[in-house]
Amino acid sequence: MNDFHITVISPSKKHLDAIVDAVHGVSFAASINAVEGSLQVLASRINQTVPDVLIVDSACDGRSDLEPLEQLGHLYPNMAFIVLCEQQSPDFLIQAMRAGVREVLPSPINAEALKAALDRIQHKLGFAPRKQGKILSFISCKGGSGATFLAANLAYALAQGGKKVALIDLNLQFGDALLFLSDQKPATTLTDVARGIHRLDPALLEASMVSVDRNLSVLAAPEDPAHGMEVKPDHIDALLKLARHQYDFVVLDVGRNLDAQTIKALDHADMIFTVLQITLPFIRDGKRLLDVFRTLDYAKNKVQLVVNRFEGGDIGLKDLEQSLGNKVMYTVPNHYDAAATSVNQGIPIAKLARNSPITKTLQEWSEALAREPEQDGGSWITRVFKRA
Repeated sequence: MNDFHITVISPSKKHLDAIVDAVHGVSFAASINAVEGSLQVLASRINQTVPDVLIVDSACDGRSDLEPLEQLGHLYPNMAFIVLCEQQSPDFLIQAMRAGVREVLPSPINAEALKAALDRIQHKLGFAPRKQGKILSFISCKGGSGATFLAANLAYALAQGGKKVALIDLNLQFGDALLFLSDQKPATTLTDVARGIHRLDPALLEASMVSVDRNLSVLAAPEDPAHGMEVKPDHIDALLKLARHQYDFVVLDVGRNLDAQTIKALDHADMIFTVLQITLPFIRDGKRLLDVFRTLDYAKNKVQLVVNRFEGGDIGLKDLEQSLGNKVMYTVPNHYDAAATSVNQGIPIAKLARNSPITKTLQEWSEALAREPEQDGGSWITRVFKRA
């Protein structure tokens, strides 16, 4: 985010100091310039650094103060004005509105009123602090690994921990992540969002999702596999950029196809959870998948191995790590009966079997994620310049 520039002008040193102190209490005010004097004094300096907001401590004499502001408004249409005055007569307020002044506040300064006015201006100008949620992507090394089950149930665990979570099903041909959490039928799917991508905003995104829980929403995959072809990489790019700013966690179930759409999603991911079981076919396909990720220049800590249905056996975790060249970050114990019942009934396992070891693991996993700082795996263009 660029610096947010605020200039404060007052003929009174005492008032000027009080206003500056109040503005300093607003966290996003990155740059403050204080000018003691009149608007005429400011006119000779304003070309050097044009502020985003000009705060004028005025005597509210009417046209004598408003005419210079009106002129500045014509010269700098993106500049916002806040006028402070002791007496706010209806006539002055009307004149101020005609001159382009949208915020007239009492003087001496009221910090709460000032903050509210600056917040409104901040949002209008696009300087609002934006949420930077984490994007977690789940991908199977081989069919039947349980990646969709883990993605859906981890999303539910994060939501139960008080986080605002979106689960987006990017398995464009055969996605069924919603079925793991609910029997609701989606009115709209990812294809509908892609078709209306030019008007995508937070309200449309929310309206396109199925609400599974107070903090958990699901964007379903296309019901017809043919419709998945309508979803393009730039659609996914726009969707994930918006979703990151609306949710604490965005959980992606990307299926197994390493196409342009999947790679675009993986580029956005802060963490890629690569799900496998400890059998030779999974290990062989896991090695191939990790080789692809290395070719894409994903950071090693971005790709995290998850062993599902773990219960020990002929191949140990150390053998697996040595073979794949990556450390296993999470092991999910085998509790087949509870997991199968959860899938068959479309109910999160934490809701159906609270004492299951899978539930406990997912709870610990979600708590660990909620504590972790944000990571940046970088986009493909970032990686190209990094290599250069």
